[in-house]
Amino acid sequence: MSRHRLAALATALVSTVALAACGGGASGGSGTTLSLVGFAVPKAGNNAAQAAFAQTDEGKGTTWKESYGASGDQSRAVANGLDADYVHFSLTPDVDRLVEAGLVADDWDSGANKGIVTDSVVVLVVRKGNPKNIQGWDDLVKPGVGIVTPNPGSSGSARWNILGAWQHVIANGGSEADAQAFLTKLVGNVKALPGSGRDATTAFQGGTGDVLISYENEAILARQNGEEIDYVVPSDTLKIENPAAVTEDADPKAEAFLDFVLSPEGQAEYVKKGFRPLESVEGVDVGEVEGANDPSDPFPTPEKLWTIDGDFGGWAAVNTKFFDEDAGIVTTILQESGNS
Repeated sequence: MSRHRLAALATALVSTVALAACGGGASGGSGTTLSLVGFAVPKAGNNAAQAAFAQTDEGKGTTWKESYGASGDQSRAVANGLDADYVHFSLTPDVDRLVEAGLVADDWDSGANKGIVTDSVVVLVVRKGNPKNIQGWDDLVKPGVGIVTPNPGSSGSARWNILGAWQHVIANGGSEADAQAFLTKLVGNVKALPGSGRDATTAFQGGTGDVLISYENEAILARQNGEEIDYVVPSDTLKIENPAAVTEDADPKAEAFLDFVLSPEGQAEYVKKGFRPLESVEGVDVGEVEGANDPSDPFPTPEKLWTIDGDFGGWAAVNTKFFDEDAGIVTTILQESGNS
């Protein structure tokens, strides 16, 4: 327990930076500084939304202090005292932890968006030209394929990834024993388990492995930044839904920012960075998205798109079944592989 808390606080301290939205600099008494604590993947989208928010009457003069890291670590850091007005995590349970701690209202997810502010899907990122001819989940368990995926002990991104692999087997007629055997083979091909989704992307960009299991938006952003990679959207994959919430003692500007994020204008800023627009927000201008496989049709609908609530029974059931520290299926597979 203490190791997790120390890691969380260290991550938060190392990654905390001051960001002046839209170049406004530090507030000089007339502005408002908000503290954002989040998981690493949506930083570019958040920064774009912050800059756009600063151009509105409501957001004028707003500046930001930010801390980014692995979702679980960041959630534990806030629960243990890290200051936050606005949190943006990978998994709903990471916000629920703050509800239990009395830091976030228990009705935080009661809106039409159910607390979700960013959507994506699990994809397979490969080397330029796809030399290993990775086309879907089954290719990941072939001999000689090296995988990079973040560690599910600290990273929410990792949980999405590995659940997508599990559901691929189940949805195609396999038993739970078959799915467990598939995950065991997949883990056997893992070359690196970095602490966060962003760290996993960095490891892959540095030359580790043949395929990175990741968010679609991470692949698109990497290409926007000039990375020579390709990515494959499997024909069946998992919908990624990331939550955000305002803390109980937050400055009112934080609620205004959340409202902006859930507006068509706010969602459009995330779309530019590779996130899919929320279905609950109408009128989002998608347009062309640089870095997507097809910029004019950036978000193709997979043949089968799984969800945590619809196909797994919700996060409470998922965490007990797959990620329990003592008896979870994924926990056990990782321990037996020596990769935990």
